[in-house]
Amino acid sequence: MATRGCWCVDEDVLATGCAGEVEAAAARLRHHFRRPEAYAHAADYLRGLVAEVERKNGWQLAEHVGYAHPRAIQRVLDRYTWDAAAVRDDLRAYVVAVFGEPQAVLVVDETGFPKQGTHSAGVARQYCSTLGKRANCQIGVFLGYASAKGHLGLDRALYLPQEWTDDRARCRQAGIPDEVPFRTKPQLALELLERALDAGVPAAWVAADEVYGNDTKFRRALEARAQAYVVAVRSDYPVSTWPPFGAPDRWTIAAVAAAALSAGVVQWQRRSAGEGAQGPRWYDWAYLPVRPGMEDGWVHSVLVRRHPERTHELAYYLVYAPTGTPLEEAVRVAGARWTIEETFKAAKGLVGLDHYEVRSWQGWYRHITLALLALAALTSATTKGGRSARPRARATSRSASRRSVGSSSASSGPPPSHGPASPPSWPGPAGAAATRRSRRTATNVAA
Repeated sequence: MATRGCWCVDEDVLATGCAGEVEAAAARLRHHFRRPEAYAHAADYLRGLVAEVERKNGWQLAEHVGYAHPRAIQRVLDRYTWDAAAVRDDLRAYVVAVFGEPQAVLVVDETGFPKQGTHSAGVARQYCSTLGKRANCQIGVFLGYASAKGHLGLDRALYLPQEWTDDRARCRQAGIPDEVPFRTKPQLALELLERALDAGVPAAWVAADEVYGNDTKFRRALEARAQAYVVAVRSDYPVSTWPPFGAPDRWTIAAVAAAALSAGVVQWQRRSAGEGAQGPRWYDWAYLPVRPGMEDGWVHSVLVRRHPERTHELAYYLVYAPTGTPLEEAVRVAGARWTIEETFKAAKGLVGLDHYEVRSWQGWYRHITLALLALAALTSATTKGGRSARPRARATSRSASRRSVGSSSASSGPPPSHGPASPPSWPGPAGAAATRRSRRTATNVAA
């Protein structure tokens, strides 16, 4: 079997391993189909997703597997009876068996699928991270899994703008069930996370960008589960201080970090946020606890990232973790968020995540699920073959996400200075009043 994007095809042993993993993944589908021919077509669909096919659509997949007409392949997405949610559950079990580790990170993010027309489920003019601008597209919210063994996709949800859920006739035309309500991206992400955690997926952390970090309900739901997280937030996001870490007060996250740095109670420390395409991603980091958690032994902290050369470039994170969590661990989790961007690149470049030509709700979920299963098989093959699980996928995104521009630079600055392993406790803003910046009034519950 020819394998497209199987980044080990230059070595016969690893190429054989890729083929074997794909066949094993295809075998996992067998019990989901009652009819043998339906299963055979689904298995061929999966094989086609990893094949050397320019576009992974019905016509080209059918041609690759030797069908005279694409209808049999197309029925996998629109006619045959099978449950994409059950296949997703098998995918999750597969990922945990091969990549599961207690210190793994669950990562949530969305990606855009540019579309023409108005009939594809959920399509609307909205910000598309793939294009880096507002465009007509569908948005998928995804859950990634990142461990020392590799990173890949675990679950998915199609975002429906409110203009869709307010028009049930339009929803029915796209096959969207009447019971599907409007849900924000953070609500969808929380559903994915809760499904994984309830199923026993081993993970110590959750990582997410500003879309999710700025959502108070999203974070509170994780805290209620005693689930540690590192989430990005906007620079003017309100945080509160509380004894023993400071007098009761409210700040913006940028102001509280600036006050602590000016007072010298925390210092910048250079650490790597993980490996990039050109080596370690070095940044300067400041880390300070601001208030105790509601759960004994937990603490809310602020984490700030600074580019070592362009020092005006700052990124802010809220951290909820057990007391005593060191800087290095918080930085590791912050860096793990970038793995989902690599997963999107691999899935689009290797297994045609964005090559589908179906408009229906069911068709989207079926294709995306099979694509994630195909990517898991390829990633598993490289892991078992002793290679890094990071694929060398061809780029498909024409522009970087507006939230990630500059955040995934591969290498910058000199090697890290070896400061203390964990940040000092912050006694609060006392003595730093002269350096404290003016702050906006916080109108929502502080982090």
